[in-house]
Amino acid sequence: MNQEAPIIVGLDIGTTKIAAIAGRKNEYGKLEILGFGKAPSFGVQHGMVLNIDQTIKAIRQALENCYASNPNLEINEVYVGIAGHHIKSLQTRGDIVRSDTDAEISQKDIDQLINDQYKTVIPASDQIIDVIPQQYIVDSLQNITYPIGMSGVKVGANFHIITGDKNAIRNINRSVEKSGLKIHDLVLQPLASAAAVMCDMDFEAGVAIVDIGGGTTDLAVFYEGILKHTAVIPYGGENITNDIKNGLGVLKTQAEQMKVQFGYALADEAKNNAYITIPGLRGQSPKEISVKNLAHIIQARMSEIMDFVVYHLKQIGMDNKMLNGGIILTGGGSQLKHLIQLTEYTTGVSARIGYPNEHLASGHIDELTKPMYATCVGLILKGYNDYENDRRALEENYVKINTSYLAKEQAAKAALDDDSWEDDEPTVEQIQERKVKERNASLKTFLDRMKTKIIDMFTEEEDAKL
Repeated sequence: MNQEAPIIVGLDIGTTKIAAIAGRKNEYGKLEILGFGKAPSFGVQHGMVLNIDQTIKAIRQALENCYASNPNLEINEVYVGIAGHHIKSLQTRGDIVRSDTDAEISQKDIDQLINDQYKTVIPASDQIIDVIPQQYIVDSLQNITYPIGMSGVKVGANFHIITGDKNAIRNINRSVEKSGLKIHDLVLQPLASAAAVMCDMDFEAGVAIVDIGGGTTDLAVFYEGILKHTAVIPYGGENITNDIKNGLGVLKTQAEQMKVQFGYALADEAKNNAYITIPGLRGQSPKEISVKNLAHIIQARMSEIMDFVVYHLKQIGMDNKMLNGGIILTGGGSQLKHLIQLTEYTTGVSARIGYPNEHLASGHIDELTKPMYATCVGLILKGYNDYENDRRALEENYVKINTSYLAKEQAAKAALDDDSWEDDEPTVEQIQERKVKERNASLKTFLDRMKTKIIDMFTEEEDAKL
C-alpha cells in the first residue's frame, strides 16, 4: 500500500442508509478499503435532511461501525454526497481578459475564471454547490479541453453550475459537524456515482448515468468527455415501496421485502401462478399476493422514472445515436430484476448495470461491489481527483492511522520471533512455554487496547463537560 497517499472518507447520507467508507489508493491506482460502516437512515426523505437529531445518530452509528472494521482509523474530514428535489443546474459563459499576454495561460488564470462564476446571479434562497467547466475558448479558438500552456488575450469557458437550497445545505452541514466531522467538500451524488462506475471510454462515447436511490433518481449525461446535463428526478426506491404498501395493503417492511426478493420491473416476466403468502396481523388469516400484481405496481413506477429520463435527454438533444455508451444504471434501485430490459424498451438506448468494483483493489469487501455503494466509492475518487490536481489541499489531520496499537503488536511479535530453540527439535516443555508467551502477548495487546479506549472515553466526557 502507498503509505504516502492520504486516506479519504466518503459519507453517503441517503434516504434509506448512511454509509461511510475510508480508502487509500495503492501504487497501482486502485482503492484499498481501510474501513467500512453503514447504518439505517431515518432522518432523511427524498435526499433531504428533515430530522437533524436522527441523522446525527445515524451518521455516528455508521462511523462507529467503520471504526469497528478498523479501530486504527481517526476520521476528521469527509467528502459528502448531496442530492434532493432542491438541486438545480444552469449553463453560463464566462470570460477574462489577461493583462500579461506574453505569458502562458496558467492554472491561476483558470482558477480566476472559475471563481468568477460563483458570483453568478441566482435566487436568494439558493447557493452554488459546484462550478464545472465544459469547454474553453482562447481568443477565436473554441472547443479546447486544456488551455494551460497556450497563449492568448481572452480566455473564456462554458460552465455547468449546480445549485441547491441554502437551508437544505445548511442542514447537511449541521448534521455532519454535530457528528464530530468536518465537510471537506459537497459533491453532487450522480457525479460521484459516475466516477465510480465509468471509465475514460465511457466519458468519450457518451453515456447517461441513472442513479436510482431511495428517495430520488439522479441523472448525469456525459458526451465527448464533457458533463452535458444533470437532473434530479423526484422518485426512487421508497416510492416503489410505498406504492406496494398502499396498493397491496401490507406493512412497509413487508413491501420492501417483497420488492427486493420477488420484485420484477417487467410484469410480462413474472409468473401468473406465483403467489407470496404474507402473515396476518393479530390473528387475521394470511394474505396471498400475486407476483404478477406486484410486478405491475413496480413497472408502473419504474416506467414513470424512465419517462423522466427520456424527457431530460430530449431537452438537451441527446438521442440514442449520440449515447454510444448507453445508459448506466446504478444505485440500490438498479438491482430490480429485468430493469435493463424495461430501460431499453422505454428509452430506446442500450443499458447496463454500473458496479463500483472497477476502481477497487483486490481483497475488498464483497458487499462494496453492489451498485448501492457507487456514490460512496465515487466520493473517495473525487477526493483523490482534487488531491492529485491540487484543487483542494488536504490537511495533515484529515484521516490518520493510529499506529500505537500496530507498534505494540509488532513489538510483541518481534519478541516472540527472537526466541530460538536451543535444539533442532523443541521439547514438549518448550512448545508449551512458547504457547503461554503467545497467549500472554495477545492478552496484553487486548488489555492495552481496552485501557486506551476507556481512557479516551473518560477524556471525551471531561471535554464535553468543559
